[in-house]
Amino acid sequence: MTLNIVLVEPQIPQNTGNISRTCAVTGARLHLVRPFGFEITDKNLKRAGLDYWDKLDITYYDSLPDFFERNKAGKFFYFTTKGRKLYSEISYPDNCFILFGREDAGLPEELLHQNPETCVRLPMRPTLRSLNLSNSVAIAAYEVLRQWDFPDLEREGRLTKFEWE
Repeated sequence: MTLNIVLVEPQIPQNTGNISRTCAVTGARLHLVRPFGFEITDKNLKRAGLDYWDKLDITYYDSLPDFFERNKAGKFFYFTTKGRKLYSEISYPDNCFILFGREDAGLPEELLHQNPETCVRLPMRPTLRSLNLSNSVAIAAYEVLRQWDFPDLEREGRLTKFEWE
């Protein structure tokens, strides 16, 4: 099973670094859509992703139209504070794409308007703007993986000095 995480015009390198680490540990593919608010060589990006950057399956796109052109057969889910469905009410198919917009602007409203049935949101208090992007991606990714019964992921940890009874 393949999960595709798409960041559209990410602006904060630490968020992208944290998300890259989430992708590495879960086996999700990372798709980055330009323009970025940083350089891929940014030390903050690499620091947040630690030594996981080389463990990523990552694809870069010049624009959102380029992304859609290269992924025509995809099933897309748009995570947005403007969504009318909860993220947990959706059944995510294999090889789905979960899209997240810029930290300061979200996904383009025209795109959301054209896809009302696949715009989803994380519930939050009405007086607050939004959850941090890297936290939102982690919540969404683990919901998809939970529905798929965590394929290829280790389910049980081990102690280093003791044995579990």
